[in-house]
Amino acid sequence: MPVKPHKAMVLAAGLGLRMRPLTETMPKPLVRVAGRPLLDHVLDRLADAGVAEAVVNVHYLADQIIAHTATRRTPRVIISDERDQVLGTGGGVVKALPLLGHEPFFHLNSDTMWIEGVRQNLARLADAFDPERMDIMLLMAPTATSIGYSGLGDYAMLADGTLRKRREHQVVPFVYAGAAIISPAIFDGAPSGEFSLTKMFDKANEQDRLFGLRLEGVWMHVGTPDAVTEAEEALMESAA
Repeated sequence: MPVKPHKAMVLAAGLGLRMRPLTETMPKPLVRVAGRPLLDHVLDRLADAGVAEAVVNVHYLADQIIAHTATRRTPRVIISDERDQVLGTGGGVVKALPLLGHEPFFHLNSDTMWIEGVRQNLARLADAFDPERMDIMLLMAPTATSIGYSGLGDYAMLADGTLRKRREHQVVPFVYAGAAIISPAIFDGAPSGEFSLTKMFDKANEQDRLFGLRLEGVWMHVGTPDAVTEAEEALMESAA
């Protein structure tokens, strides 16, 4: 039975080193693309998907993000403050679990952007997520059509959505697009302190409970100043 998450977590605690010099005085989630901060693009997607509350974790230049989101109503933003510790992508979620509750939640990177296809991708993700069979479902972008990405991919994907992690020296056709639905249960027994969320992806994969959904539209990896320009050009072309 599909679930429709009403809560989300947005990762916004990173240092944004590859985005320098833009991030020397500004946190990466507030870097503007097409006139709006990256974080607002993500929160707007969540609002369109019917999410009521979004937990946003902060560390680097946290005051700017806290001030920026203070008046946000849809979704309402709850800050998970990590200024006194570095927790990584996995440890940040563990710290926020009491705010996220016991139901599956959306999980988004604050720098993920895409041009939608016919249907909203987060709505498609919610329709496809089956908590009986899955602990994590990742939105997967085809590497061949993505903008700002030049890596070897993250996973191969079978016809039923089952994911197979890329082996060393292997090239695979899909890259994680920075949006997922995660069941909190996968964090049972998770380590304390700093660790990467990929540890949880691997755990779900080992239990055959990691699935993917092909993104409809075009994904944009906005990781560097040059990528900001590429993303803006793609957005302008899509609106033309």
